[in-house]
Amino acid sequence: MDNDIEIYTLSTCPFCIKAKELLRDNYLDYTEHEISHDETKMRKKLGEMFHLSGNVTVPQIVINEKHIGGYSDLKELIKSGKIKEYLNS
Repeated sequence: MDNDIEIYTLSTCPFCIKAKELLRDNYLDYTEHEISHDETKMRKKLGEMFHLSGNVTVPQIVINEKHIGGYSDLKELIKSGKIKEYLNS
């Protein structure tokens, strides 16, 4: 069964690049939403979508409609094996 993984990024963001590499290294396909075309507006929209306050950072990662956070959150989920709880079997 396919997983719906979305990642909101900026092309120059090192953590975005690392997150995409981590997904690829774990054979997880994703849809990328690059937000530089209207970064200020998109950061605000991401904050609203994910109920985040303050300066919203990228990447923001969603797996099967569950917001998991950013790169370090993804890395920890993979390292601990808890990512399986977010993936379709």
